[in-house]
Amino acid sequence: MAKPLDYESLNENVKKTAYAVRGELYLRASELQKEGKKIIFTNVGNPHALGQKPLTFPRQVVALCQAPFLLDDPNVGLLFPADAIARAKHYLQLTSGGLGAYSDSRGIPGVRKEVAEFIERRDGYPTDPELIFLTDGASKGVMQMLNAIIRNENDGILVPVPQYPLYSAAITLYGGSLVPYYLEEEANWSLDFNNIRQSIASARSKGITVRAMVIINPGNPTGQCLSEANIRELLRFCFLENLVLLADEVYQQNIYQDERPFISARKILFDMGPPLSKEVQLVSFHTVSKGYWGECGQRGGYFEMTNLSPKTVDEIYKVASISLSPNVPGQIFMGLMVNPPKPGDISYFKFEQESKAIMESLRKRAHIMTDGFNSCRNVVCNFTEGAMYSFPQIRLPARAIEVAKSAGKAPDVFYCLKLLEATGISTVPGSGFGQKEGVFHLRTTILPAEEDMPAIMESFKKFNDAFMEEYEDYRGYSRM
Repeated sequence: MAKPLDYESLNENVKKTAYAVRGELYLRASELQKEGKKIIFTNVGNPHALGQKPLTFPRQVVALCQAPFLLDDPNVGLLFPADAIARAKHYLQLTSGGLGAYSDSRGIPGVRKEVAEFIERRDGYPTDPELIFLTDGASKGVMQMLNAIIRNENDGILVPVPQYPLYSAAITLYGGSLVPYYLEEEANWSLDFNNIRQSIASARSKGITVRAMVIINPGNPTGQCLSEANIRELLRFCFLENLVLLADEVYQQNIYQDERPFISARKILFDMGPPLSKEVQLVSFHTVSKGYWGECGQRGGYFEMTNLSPKTVDEIYKVASISLSPNVPGQIFMGLMVNPPKPGDISYFKFEQESKAIMESLRKRAHIMTDGFNSCRNVVCNFTEGAMYSFPQIRLPARAIEVAKSAGKAPDVFYCLKLLEATGISTVPGSGFGQKEGVFHLRTTILPAEEDMPAIMESFKKFNDAFMEEYEDYRGYSRM
């Protein structure tokens, strides 16, 4: 007899769930690392793991909150600046029992107030702290909302393809149906509303009720920034189709060009005025993991709800209460991110210097990587306008596709495994994010250290061009 936790007896949704970012390539990279090979883990947006130094001020404040006895030391002022000491005292006063005690299941009220003030400064419209929930990273917030929306397998969620596999994994886990809509690579990964309408019509013809739509802006894995016009059309579409908009805006600080700044879906919604601003249901997500902070391991995040009924908010609060409390240090990091040092504060100059250096370096790395990919044979890549990723298209020769299939591998998995074994560069195949039939990509972060980037791109070019030489007959070939 099969036991309840034997593989055969597990929840089928658990077995169907896949998460490519830590899939086959990551496991093979880990094996090679154990064998002594140097691996460059560009498969996941994890800045500190690739050498980014933490910002000084937030770490000082959280250190004092974690060890409040330091505040009683007469020499504390020699080790920590006065504004970090004041902020630590501020956060400790907001908690009952310090960082070792549970907080409210929605998060510390005072920190939620700081988030609300940040949103008002950003968008020009006030928000209610009671509609903001702090979470263990944005991922937990996304999962909470999908769990609330999905009732059964007939409930569909529109997800951009290529997509961040959190969405496909969570939708499968909760028993819903993913309804893909394809971003237009030729138009720098913008939204194609004809395709979106076709996706909805196709889903409805199969008996699926499409209930929500996801946007990731700036894009993951695609690195684009959506235009204001695109988002306006998107909000009108959600209004007409009666869809909840889930706006994944975790990369809003990661912008590497000046032509297309980040504008929140919430700001555009309120700019549009009634009836849309009163009717469209919107949930927006943010985190301390990205931006110039890169504090992935701290697991601080929030979501804000717009136009959800009080009864619905109460139900979401009830479910959040099952986990008792989001982690408290992550909440403090979130408070510090939305309320950083201000001009005139002792730590302001250093904080600004550190932040600017990280962002300027990321901008340079975005250019180095895009230019590097576009210099390679059979590789084309849109510029990384924002976020942390590059998503080049690899035009695989027919023979490489045949060899991959005979080896039982998807063609882009085959390519990425060869790349990993030849260079130590660990990427994610495009098939892990979804892509159009017969088109192949890989995703890599732009996070390796700036000084290492030219050598990494040279290593990639050497591998790629040798791969193409091996699998393609160049007679009569001209580069597209």
